Amino acid sequence: MRGAVGGRRRRPGEHMSPILMSLCLAAGWGAFAYSAWRRWRLLKTGVPIARFDRLGERFRRTYLYAIAQLRMRRYPLAGLAHMLIFSGFCVLLLRTLVLWGRGFDVGFNLWVLGPDQLLGRIYGPLKDAFAVLVLIGASIFVYFRAVKRLPRMTLSREGLVILGIIIVMMLSDILYDGATIAAHRKSAALASAPHVGEPVTTAATFASEPAGTVVALMISWLPSGVLNVLAHAGFWTHSCLVLIFLNLLPYSKHFHIITAVPNVFFQNLDPPGRLPPISDLEGRIEREETLGVRRIDQFTWKSMLDFYTCTECGRCSDFCPATKTGKKLSPKHFTIDLRNFLYASDRGLVAAKAEAGGATGTATGAATGADDSGAGWRRDLVGDGGVIDPEVVWACTTCRACEQECPVFITYVDKFVDLRRHLVQERGDFPAQLQAAFRGLESAGNPWSFPAEDRAKWAEDLGLPTLAEKPEVPVLFWVGCAPAFDERAKKVTRATAMLMQKAGVDFAILGAEEQCTGDPARRAGNEFLFQMFAQNNVQTLTGYACEKKTIVTSCPHCFNTLLNEYPDFGGKFNVVHHTTFLAELVRQGKLTPTKRVERKVAYHDSCYLGRYNDVYDPPRDVLRAIPGLTVLEPAATRDRGLCCGAGGAQMFKEEEHGSERVNVLRTLQLLETKPDAISSACPFCMRMLTDGLATKGREDIPQLDVAEMLLEAMS
Repeated sequence: MRGAVGGRRRRPGEHMSPILMSLCLAAGWGAFAYSAWRRWRLLKTGVPIARFDRLGERFRRTYLYAIAQLRMRRYPLAGLAHMLIFSGFCVLLLRTLVLWGRGFDVGFNLWVLGPDQLLGRIYGPLKDAFAVLVLIGASIFVYFRAVKRLPRMTLSREGLVILGIIIVMMLSDILYDGATIAAHRKSAALASAPHVGEPVTTAATFASEPAGTVVALMISWLPSGVLNVLAHAGFWTHSCLVLIFLNLLPYSKHFHIITAVPNVFFQNLDPPGRLPPISDLEGRIEREETLGVRRIDQFTWKSMLDFYTCTECGRCSDFCPATKTGKKLSPKHFTIDLRNFLYASDRGLVAAKAEAGGATGTATGAATGADDSGAGWRRDLVGDGGVIDPEVVWACTTCRACEQECPVFITYVDKFVDLRRHLVQERGDFPAQLQAAFRGLESAGNPWSFPAEDRAKWAEDLGLPTLAEKPEVPVLFWVGCAPAFDERAKKVTRATAMLMQKAGVDFAILGAEEQCTGDPARRAGNEFLFQMFAQNNVQTLTGYACEKKTIVTSCPHCFNTLLNEYPDFGGKFNVVHHTTFLAELVRQGKLTPTKRVERKVAYHDSCYLGRYNDVYDPPRDVLRAIPGLTVLEPAATRDRGLCCGAGGAQMFKEEEHGSERVNVLRTLQLLETKPDAISSACPFCMRMLTDGLATKGREDIPQLDVAEMLLEAMS
């Protein structure tokens, strides 16, 4: 709103009250500063972590995901509503500053938004348009909360109160304009033209303030005194509600309005498939330091910022396989529970840090007498009397569906694994079935305890050399545990090797020298066991100069670990999944499928291939290259495909109680396409989907790897 209507200045003193405005601003901003300081002080109790690297990439992603809000578009209507409100707030921030200034000077226009200035003529209609758009966006969310009542959302009164404040702020702003315009028109009509200048016309005011003009026409019949009261009411309601809204933020889920942009800026830029290792693991064990996360203060400050930033939108839980199958795990509630406990532990955590001399990280408990308001922040997060139920921790399949959906880049897998690390390595508290897998890894180098000398039996009649026999080959075929020992997976391994032979690829295998990459151990929380395998395997691979070779894997878990996690242990290798390698061989004409395969195939994306490493097209390219074959896409596909249920070491333990098994639900989704076969590119997925088909009595539907189908089509 400008200080003049139709080019005239308003009467001196109109809406001015410097003392009252000073009191409102001092009280509002003072209270907010105190609340913000408390949240900042609490955030600093988190473990330090470096997040100021690669600034160019951080600013780029902040623009794309915080400003342009690309991820919000995954939910079209809700995304549109959010973008309307967000963009409206950005535009109307200037309006609020103008109104606060008018409490001191009725003609204040932020120096550049005056009626005779170019920016002022542009901003007037723009802010009216965005006020209306914000009303539309807020109304959509009211519908979601009060009428449709979306189950993914936290349907509390708080959300409706905040929406109510936003709506009233917009309406009061428009009312202020409308009442002021109407009052001036009435005043101009009563005065003589020579004394007051050219009368204000509807066309002129509509061009500058369309929403206000419409309201002015609606209330122009009211007496001047009433119009003046309405103008004051609109002015002070908007000016004060902004301050009230600001002070609600640090104590509600809407704190994300302040923290979302920083949280996106400080997101993890490492590959999604990399879990941060525990540094100096043996030294930590000797010093009896906590391994993983046991208490709330052992999370990093970035994890705590994640807790602050949760919008409670429920997108994470909407796509979580555990939540969808009735398990106790809900990523949204996991974050909310930790956030609420963090807030309740505020005084104790800050006091502990102060007594420790300001040292950040894990407070050692020196402040045993600190008043933590009964929150008991020192107690273990998981277990009896803890914040998180153990079933929640162990139900996670580490599929990253939650992280893929989160619009503010909250991470979950690293937190679940950190909690598991403490349970496994310090408390020895983990599902009993995992003991057999750990024992097999320790004694035989694979989770099933098969003898290492049997690793190459699948290839006895193929004449494949080992790397020890032919170290100069340019390609190493890293087989993996399941492809080497599981009878069904062996067929995939053989198909892959035979295709490479047909294409004339010069490659070798490690044979008995190959060990598990350690992925099941790491995802289950046994970091010590994982690091042992990582160090041994890196030593073996670098000994054969594999950093100069191409490593082909048929297991997405091996692919992810070798590519993204072994660099932390000195192993930087060129690793490709077998579907990518085969797709390139087909593209180059080294493999040409000529035999028609009249079949409709539903393709299932592996989480560790797709969401972890963005490999979606190569498997489909191979299948589409097969004459006669039709690739079907289930409703949940690509980065929204449901997990098979085997990741996160779930393959080696019983699934937590729920209304359905994850693999069965995924199988049903694939069967909805009415396929002749189901295709995948992961030995774990193959096992889980095969079991799902058997559970549903659909053994007539074969479960085939991409490599098997390509080999079938070769003449």
